[in-house]
Amino acid sequence: MVPTLKFDKITAENWLDLVDLNQDSFKIAAASIAFNPIFWNIVARQEYHNRILTKLFGGNSRYGCYFLAFLIFSLGLIRDHLYHEALSSQPSLDILTTPTVKYIAIGLFAVGNVLVLTSMWALGLTGTYLGDYFGILMEKRVTGFPFSVTDAPMYHGSTLSFLGTALWYGKPAGVVLTAWVWVMYWIALRFEDPFTAEIYAKRERERAKKRG
Repeated sequence: MVPTLKFDKITAENWLDLVDLNQDSFKIAAASIAFNPIFWNIVARQEYHNRILTKLFGGNSRYGCYFLAFLIFSLGLIRDHLYHEALSSQPSLDILTTPTVKYIAIGLFAVGNVLVLTSMWALGLTGTYLGDYFGILMEKRVTGFPFSVTDAPMYHGSTLSFLGTALWYGKPAGVVLTAWVWVMYWIALRFEDPFTAEIYAKRERERAKKRG
């Protein structure tokens, strides 16, 4: 039976009891969270340099991008399932099971999904799923909502959704895994943002050369 821990029993000596780090489901969820951004960054860069997926689809870059979108979306579903499985076997904390926390959880989950869905709407399928690496470039940078609120609404929205789920179930382990999500997305952005900026800068240099 999964226990519910009491706040008044938590001390500096037993705070690790809030999260069962020995659970295989916890380790697997953490590995999945790390794997996804590593996977899509490696595949996308290989596509940019070697056109692996484009070649796989007979030179059609859009089909290659659609295939990568399918992979990323599917891996996201698997990751979310593993996250829920991990939470189901972790102890709850009584102060995280109050109605107030439930309302906060609903708000976080709603805001997170709004950021994710409006970002996908603004970018389109290829813009969302790394079409830049396939040579499918947008004409100009998207600056409207949700990009007027945050420069990485997909990542920030996803992180908020993870946190909302953790609070809904009252799971400290979910909060820890959410922090891990944030770390992995922060690292991913350190690689993605400069690389994407250079892709567009290269296009502008080529356009300038043609005009000159």
